[in-house]
Amino acid sequence: MKSLAEFIAEKREKAGMSVTGLSRRSGVSADIIEDIESGKELFLSVTTRQKLARALKLQPIEIKSYEKVINDISVKQETIDDLKEMILEGEEDLYCPICGSKLVVRVAKMYDLEDNPVYHPKAHCSQCTFQIK
Repeated sequence: MKSLAEFIAEKREKAGMSVTGLSRRSGVSADIIEDIESGKELFLSVTTRQKLARALKLQPIEIKSYEKVINDISVKQETIDDLKEMILEGEEDLYCPICGSKLVVRVAKMYDLEDNPVYHPKAHCSQCTFQIK
């Protein structure tokens, strides 16, 4: 079976588009498309999948069928709480508790009803479906 990288590259080439052309047509950045085609991205967000499907004249389910699937492995809440605390403390070199790949982290700044800042740690794995919302 083909990889997601091979599938997207093949469909893009068959449609006669460059990476830049697919980026323009889909609204997905060329960097993300390059990451997908190089095999760095194995799982796509719903939005990215829909944009690429529309641009390549596919159904999103066709793309999803090539994405890497990791069995639903539960992560202890204590581990997630520890990761959240480390993100809020500014640590950037954090790794996925499921597959061990690097986590992409950020802190979302929001405001409560009294206009006080509230910080929410966010993270997603660069290789699997693990995420902290």
